[in-house]
Amino acid sequence: MNKFYRNLILISIVLISIIMHFNHFSKDLISIHVWRQAQTQSTIINFYEEDMNILNPRRNDRGNGDGIFRMEFPLMQWIVACGYKVFGNHLIITRIFMFIIGLFSIFGIYRLIITLFQNEIMALIAAWTFNFSPSFYYYTINPLPDNFALCCSIWGVAMFFYWYRQNKIYLLMISGLLLSVGALCKLPFILYFSVPLTYFIIYGIKNGVKQKIILEIILTLSYIVFPIIWYLSVVPQWHGNGIVKGILDNDVPFSTILNYLQFNLFSTLPELLLNYGSLIFFLFGFYFIIKNKAFKHYLFPLFVVWSFAILGYFLFEINLIAKVHDYYLFPFYPILFIIVSYGAYYLFSYKNRIVKYFMFFLLLILPFTTYIRMHDRWNSDSLGFNKDLLKYKNELRNAVPKNALCIAGNDKSNFIFFYYIDKKG
Repeated sequence: MNKFYRNLILISIVLISIIMHFNHFSKDLISIHVWRQAQTQSTIINFYEEDMNILNPRRNDRGNGDGIFRMEFPLMQWIVACGYKVFGNHLIITRIFMFIIGLFSIFGIYRLIITLFQNEIMALIAAWTFNFSPSFYYYTINPLPDNFALCCSIWGVAMFFYWYRQNKIYLLMISGLLLSVGALCKLPFILYFSVPLTYFIIYGIKNGVKQKIILEIILTLSYIVFPIIWYLSVVPQWHGNGIVKGILDNDVPFSTILNYLQFNLFSTLPELLLNYGSLIFFLFGFYFIIKNKAFKHYLFPLFVVWSFAILGYFLFEINLIAKVHDYYLFPFYPILFIIVSYGAYYLFSYKNRIVKYFMFFLLLILPFTTYIRMHDRWNSDSLGFNKDLLKYKNELRNAVPKNALCIAGNDKSNFIFFYYIDKKG
């Protein structure tokens, strides 16, 4: 493809994303899942103000202790806190950092598709459509460790397939490291290790276990030790957290679970994860996989196992995901947009002009459909909490000294109230 047009499209993705997010960079934390954003942002601030020891992430709800609360490994929060040490305590620093991470995720998808298919047009389609996934668009400037974990994991898988093409051992080491960081920063991404694991199992079955393959397995899968050690040490401290037990600790009726499944399949998937404009590409992706007999490719089983591993995680956590936790579905993104770009590219290959014009129309409307769907997420009249916390936050923060311990009631989240009054207690 002409380099000028390639660079023009990539630059357009960045510029359009900046324009669409521009008015929101200066806003405080509001809207859907603001409690999770407040939790993450409070950890960043507490690193900055109290203790830069990465092993001591603190929350504002101190109870009768020091507030140290270890969940995901807080690498992202710690890096942002380092930025605060340079620029000061400003939420916009967090938002800019998250936005940059989002751009790296987009270029990671681009690199992944290039490596897999050696097809620049398909890679550009993947980057474009992924950028305008409504959920990704919304969360990409919000403080969530899921963003950082997604970025590292996408690049980890991309580097693995790059190693497959180039057969250079350092690429395999980089892949393992990135997959490990992704899993450390968000446990579900440990499932991405299923990609190299499946490859090595298939290779061993077909070619026998040789010294070279044993070394490659060790270099890749040894990195999984780090997230395993971290979560084995911190999970026992998670009291009252249903994530670990998932569906095994379910008190939701089976009919409700079925309703959750239906909602995620027919609403969350096309509307929030894909974008309705990309839905046709996604559906045609399955058609062309069968038509082109892509399932006969040597690497196809890797994607099957990877997909089923993530699907298993989704079913295990369905009682918690329910109809609201769309950011729990981040691990699906690479698989979804591989299928989207595959379907779109082969639709583009049709000689029928009407098909091509319709495809271009769908691609061009993605920014508009994303904006229309997510614009209300930053609606100041729909904050997701008591409006007075935002309206009078300065008065509330100045009501008592900065170091005063406070009792905060009427906050089921345990994070929003403390964040807005900027106190511990």
